Amino acid sequence: MQRIFIVGCPRSGTTLVQAMLARHPTVLTLPETAFFEHLCGDLKWRWGDRDARPQRRRLRQRLGFAHKRTYEALDKLQRRLSCETAHLPRPLRTESCVRRFVDLLDASAQAEGRTAWIEKTPYHLLYIPEIEHHVPDARFVHVIRPGEDVLASIADANLRYENNNAFGGGTVQWSRRWNRAAQIHREHARQPHHHFVFLDDLTRDMHREWRRLCSFLHLDGAAELDASCDQSIADLSSEPWKREALSGQPSQTRRKVEGLFGPKMREWLHQQLTPYEELRRSCQGDGQRTERKVRYLSR
Repeated sequence: MQRIFIVGCPRSGTTLVQAMLARHPTVLTLPETAFFEHLCGDLKWRWGDRDARPQRRRLRQRLGFAHKRTYEALDKLQRRLSCETAHLPRPLRTESCVRRFVDLLDASAQAEGRTAWIEKTPYHLLYIPEIEHHVPDARFVHVIRPGEDVLASIADANLRYENNNAFGGGTVQWSRRWNRAAQIHREHARQPHHHFVFLDDLTRDMHREWRRLCSFLHLDGAAELDASCDQSIADLSSEPWKREALSGQPSQTRRKVEGLFGPKMREWLHQQLTPYEELRRSCQGDGQRTERKVRYLSR
C-alpha cells in the first residue's frame, strides 16, 4: 500500500494535484482530515506566527495519551469511510490513534481494489517529522507556487467569500507563512521520499510532470485516467474556492497579482518573500533525478 501525503502552503495547487491523482484507477483519496494537526496541535506556533506559543501539554499528553480532538478526528474519519471498525474500542494512546488512522485508509483502499491512498492536508507540511516517525514508509508530494501568486489567491478568496475564515491574518502574516513553507520545502529537498511539483511547470508541461510524479509514486503513468475526478475531495459549501481545481485538469490561469496588488505592494512582496527561483533551484536535484529515471524506464 502506497501511503501518500500532499503538502504545501495553502492556495499552492494541492487540491489540483490531488484531483489529478484521484483520476488514476489505483488511487483512493478523500477530503482533508487535518489528522496530524489534531494529533500534535501548535499550528500557529509551527507557522511561526507572532505571539504564538507552544501549547502547554497536559499530564495525559505527556504520558502518551492522545488529545480529545484526535478522537473526534478519528470518529469523523470512520463515519466518512463507513468502516466496520466503528465497533472497535476507541484507541487512547497517540501511537494507537495513528495506527487506527492508517488502518482505516488502508482498509478503505483495499476494499475498493486500490493500491495507494492520498491524504491531502496542506498544513501537514508542518508535521512532516511526526508523520515520518509514525508512518515511516510515507511519501510526500510538495506542491509549490510562486509566493506572490499564493498571496494574490488568498486575497482573492477573502474578497470573493465574505464569510471565509480559512485565510485570516492578512498579507503580512501570510507572507511569513509562505516563507516558512519555503524553508520546510528546502529542508526536504533531495530526500528520497519527497517529490516537488511546481505549479507553473505542471500547467506548462502536464505530461512531463505527470510522468515524473507517477514514477516517484510507483504508479503506472500510462494507465487510462478517469475523464475527471469523481472522488469526493472537498466540501464546496465550506470551501467554494476549490471548485476550479476539482476536475483534475491543469490549465493555464490568468495571474491575479497585477489586478489585486499595486506597484508598491508588488515591490513589498518582492522584498519580503523568499525568492521563488532560489527555491526552485534548491529542489532541482529532485526533478533531475526523477527525469533521468523516467527516461531510463521509457527506453
